[in-house]
Formats: sequence, C-alpha cells, structure tokens
Amino acid sequence: MKKIAAGLAVMLLAVTIFQPSDGYAKKTSVAEIDKQLKQLQKEVQDAKAQQEKAASQTQEAQHYKNKTNLNLQYVLQQVDQVKGKMTEISTKISDTEQSLNVTATELDKAEARVASREEVLGSRVRLMYTDGAVSYLDVLLSSTSFADFLDRADSLKMIVDQDQELLVQHKLDKQTVIEKKQELEGQYAQAKQLYTSLEQQRSLLKEKESEKQELIAFYDKQIQESDDLSEEQNEKLVKLASERSALETQKDKIKAEEAARRAAAAKAEAARRAAAAAKKAAAAASKGSSSSSYSSSETGYSGGDGPFLLPVGSARISSSYGPRTHPITGERGKVHTGVDFAVPQGTSIHAADSGTVIVAEWYSGYGYCVIIDHGGGVWTLYGHIRKGGIRVSSGDKVNRGDVIAESGSTGNSTGPHLHFEVRIDGKTVNPMPYL
Repeated sequence: MKKIAAGLAVMLLAVTIFQPSDGYAKKTSVAEIDKQLKQLQKEVQDAKAQQEKAASQTQEAQHYKNKTNLNLQYVLQQVDQVKGKMTEISTKISDTEQSLNVTATELDKAEARVASREEVLGSRVRLMYTDGAVSYLDVLLSSTSFADFLDRADSLKMIVDQDQELLVQHKLDKQTVIEKKQELEGQYAQAKQLYTSLEQQRSLLKEKESEKQELIAFYDKQIQESDDLSEEQNEKLVKLASERSALETQKDKIKAEEAARRAAAAKAEAARRAAAAAKKAAAAASKGSSSSSYSSSETGYSGGDGPFLLPVGSARISSSYGPRTHPITGERGKVHTGVDFAVPQGTSIHAADSGTVIVAEWYSGYGYCVIIDHGGGVWTLYGHIRKGGIRVSSGDKVNRGDVIAESGSTGNSTGPHLHFEVRIDGKTVNPMPYL
C-alpha cells in the first residue's frame, strides 16, 4: 500500500509541476483565438448591419419605384388620351380643310356667276347708254298693233323680272358663299388652336414621362447597388463563418488537449482518493463503525480532502451518485447524476473551485441553478437553489470558496437540499472522489 501511495504521490507531483506552464501556453493560445473570434463577431455584426441597411435601401427604392411606375402609367394614360384627342382634331382639321376646298370651289363658281351676271347687266346698261334713254312706255306706244303691244309688254316684263332675279340671286350667292367661307375659316382656326394646345399638353406629358423613366432608372440603379452590397456582405458572412469554424476547431483541439490533461490529473486524484477511501473503509470496518462512509444515503460525510471544496461543508448526504428509486416518479434504477446534501433552506453554497459562471438561472428540473466552468472540460453544478438565492451572473469569474447561492427546493425537489454534480466534458461522474 505504501508503494502504491508513493507512486500516486509522484504522479500527482509530476502533474502539478508540468501542468501550469503547458496550461499557461495553451490558455494564451485560447485567449488569442477568443480575441480573433471576438473580432470576427464584430465583423459579422458589421456585415449584418450593412446587409440590413442594404435591404432597407432596396425596400425604400422599390417602394418609390412602384410609386413612380404608378405615376408613369397615369401619365401614359393621359398621353394616350391626348393622342386620341389630337387624332380626332387632326381628322376634324382635315375634314374642315376639305370643306374649305369645296367651299372655295363653290365660291369660285358663285363669283363666276356673279361676274357673268354683272357682265349681262353691264351690257344692258351700255346698250341703254348707247341707244339713249328709252322708256318702257315708249316701247309700248311704238307698237304697231295690239298683238305687238302684248308681245312688247311680255318682253318688257320678262326683262324686268330677269333683271330683278339676277340682282337678288347675285346678292344671295355672294352673301352665302362669304358666310360659309367665314364659318369654315373660324372652325379651321379653332381646330388649329385646339391642336396647338393639345400639342403643348402632349409635350408636357412627354417631359413628365421622361422624368418618370429617369426616376425609375435611378431607383433600379439603387436597387442593383443595394443588391450588390447585400450579396457582397453575404459572401463576407460566409467567409467569416468559415474563419470562425476554423478558429473554433483550433480552439476545441487545444481545449481537448487541455481537458485530457485535466482528466488524467482528475483520474490520478480519483485513484488516490479511492485508495484512501478504501483504507478508511477498512479501518472503519475493523472498528465496526459506519458513520464515516460517504456512500450511504443516511450517514454523515466526513470527507473534504479532495481537489474540490465541499460546497456546503460536511453536511449529511441524503442521496448518493448512481442508480436509485426516483423520489418523485418512483422509477427504479434511475441514475442519480450527483449527490444531495441535506441542508436547511438558505444555507450558503460555496464555489467548489475557481472558474467562470456559465449558467445562473432556472435550468429545467434543477430549478434555479448555477454551473461553473473550471476549464479543461470540468464543470460543477449546484441545483435546487431557492428563488432569489443566486448571487452570481453568467460570465462572472468566481474564486474557490466564494458564496455563489443559497440552498432551496426549486425544480423537481421533495425538500430543501443542494444537488451537486461534477461533469467532465459534459458527462456526469461520481463527485465523491473530487470532494
């Protein structure tokens, strides 16, 4: 037994001598990786912020583009309406021009008729002027017979009626043609003026259409630039994720090596504790006493010389690590993942060793719970803390022996106690060799 104890002591001494310097180098490397990861996280946040900004710009540009498109459609409808009116006016102008041409022809004919009548009247006037003033009475009185008188009277009447008709028709033709020409010229001028107005309106609408097209092109450019920026940031995020994955892999490798060393040290310590416990058990058996055995669920625990401090001192252990009948469900063979210390409500709970708090909140069946990471993949868990009894927060650094909480009975618990676990790489182990 002495040789075994001496061998274990030498092994522990070697672990103690060589672990710090090697561990320090690894911690420095891990710290450097954490620094790089922190920088990567900042770059990821910046890239995401740029992506969100680009998405916002795209959304805004798309909104204004849609709005401009609606305005453009309205303008195009107006352009079509004006074009339709202009087509109608063009047709009207064409018809008016055709009517004016017809009227001009009619006017020419009327003027020809007027000229012809004026020539007949002029000839008659010249004849009367040449032959001298001959009255209608003289013509009648110079008749040779009554029949001649009647003939002469009829002829005179015909001449008078013809002259009368020529004069009336002359005035009527000339006046009608002039009025029609004036009316058509007015219609033509009005149509021309309306066409000019529509042409101006169409020009303004075309300018608006051009403005809208330019705006749409501008928003399209903005959308394209924002999409390019978003795609660029997306590629950057993928690259950062790859770098982060590589760093995490490197970090995990370093921590795994460190955990292996810690686990080896823990196993050596557990072997030493197991040997010491066996020696104690043998001594206690020879004396017939069972009060010093920590494996019993009803006896007191007098240990405390392991690598971890007792979190609540030498309190009675009400339930040991390993298979048991579940106190709530009654399930047989259910593995109890830690040890329960029977302590009153509000008992101070101390950190078993220095480390970083990674959980300080309600944790499923454990109720309010604290978990401390001691490095190398070694965790300790403190469960069923009373409500409001947690004294630390996630991320806090704690020292060995610091008060971290107060005992209670939250979660799946039948009464006030502390549930204490030791985990190696996330898996529970018997805490007793560590206490």
